[in-house]
Amino acid sequence: METVRQPGQQTGLGRDKIYTCHANLGESQFPGPSLYFRNQLVAIELSAMLSGNDRHTPIVEMSAKPPVHNALASLVWPDELATQLFASRLAVQAEIGHAFIALHGNLGAGKTTLVRHLLHAMGVQGRIKSPTYAVVEPYELPALNIWHFDFYRFSDPREWEDAGFRDIFASPGLKIAEWPEKAADVLPTADLDIRIETAPDASRQVTLTAHTVTGVALLQGGTASGVGA
Repeated sequence: METVRQPGQQTGLGRDKIYTCHANLGESQFPGPSLYFRNQLVAIELSAMLSGNDRHTPIVEMSAKPPVHNALASLVWPDELATQLFASRLAVQAEIGHAFIALHGNLGAGKTTLVRHLLHAMGVQGRIKSPTYAVVEPYELPALNIWHFDFYRFSDPREWEDAGFRDIFASPGLKIAEWPEKAADVLPTADLDIRIETAPDASRQVTLTAHTVTGVALLQGGTASGVGA
């Protein structure tokens, strides 16, 4: 099966396209890493784009091929269990502790659901609430700080400075932002953009775009066929 390139995309990887089986695991309990994953095909195409304005140096070497500036992946989450599995894979990646992940999608697409599964998989205990009114909810783990942003009601750029958001993004730790487009003028470039769209059958069509070395590593780890892969 060939990956279809979008118009205007370039690839420096030729035949080295990656195909990974994604989970379609039903509605029962969360699976362990030994289960067989089937039926959902993840097509990943790594495309080289000439851009030098990234927050991190957007270059990664893969099999002696040209530098990768952006990486793209598309996958399907047939149910919430698949969302949870993806979050569990993402949580164990070493790069997660210093990443900025931006979540895109309409109301009800499942952005906050993904955050809840991700934070629980990383060890956050208790209720993970949406920061729609507070704009940010901080979480502190023994070796990691996490900030969950929701910019849906963000309208005044002065709030960025007044609330200390600039200092947060300049500090170590994981930053996750819902509705990043509402604060696009002040936000740094995300390492990984995740766009979630609801399909007619209630499954989720998901597009991941990595813009940095950190983002590429998270994309590859999150779409690998196995927890912790």
